[in-house]
Amino acid sequence: MKLAVFDFDSTLMDGETIDILAYHFGLGDEVKKITDEAMSGRLDFFESLIQRVALLKGMDYKKVVDICANLPLMKGSYEVVSELKKLNYKVVCFSGGFRVGTSPAKEKLGLDADFSNILHEKDGVLTGLVGGDMMFGYSKGDMIRRLQGLLKIGKEDTLVCGDGANDLSMFAEADKRVAFCAKEVLKKEANIIIDTKDLTKILEHIKA
Repeated sequence: MKLAVFDFDSTLMDGETIDILAYHFGLGDEVKKITDEAMSGRLDFFESLIQRVALLKGMDYKKVVDICANLPLMKGSYEVVSELKKLNYKVVCFSGGFRVGTSPAKEKLGLDADFSNILHEKDGVLTGLVGGDMMFGYSKGDMIRRLQGLLKIGKEDTLVCGDGANDLSMFAEADKRVAFCAKEVLKKEANIIIDTKDLTKILEHIKA
């Protein structure tokens, strides 16, 4: 058995969930600026997450659910998950984004698990608060070590794929490190670099 862990936003999904939500709430530019700072490694991920979610306070939760049920999946996402499973990989999603987005994608793509954060809502609207599995810059590395221990899978049989600075901690735990249309801070730590928006390009490196 092997393990493949994908980031969600701008990796399995073509876009950033929180930027898409903010756009519908009329705060797209403000939130996107913070997202860009965090993904480039210039702003602490936890701080950026708290700041951005706070700006969504008051957004209708049903609208959030509807938007997140229809997020655009990345070209090649279905194919890469299917092919990796044939190669005996457990395929998992880690996201500093939200369960309301990763869970529908998990069902569509046939992922084995998704780990992400929860947007807190009360009385049908977002409260501006967030909690969950992926709150910190180190969260993905911490979770991948736990999964490797549980599944008895080593670094040599682990593939990770992401695009931003909050993927760095999981890159340290895998021998196959894919930077997918990624920020420079992540490319420096990758040994597979893909600059085309097509996840099936990964398979050229796995099967070779």
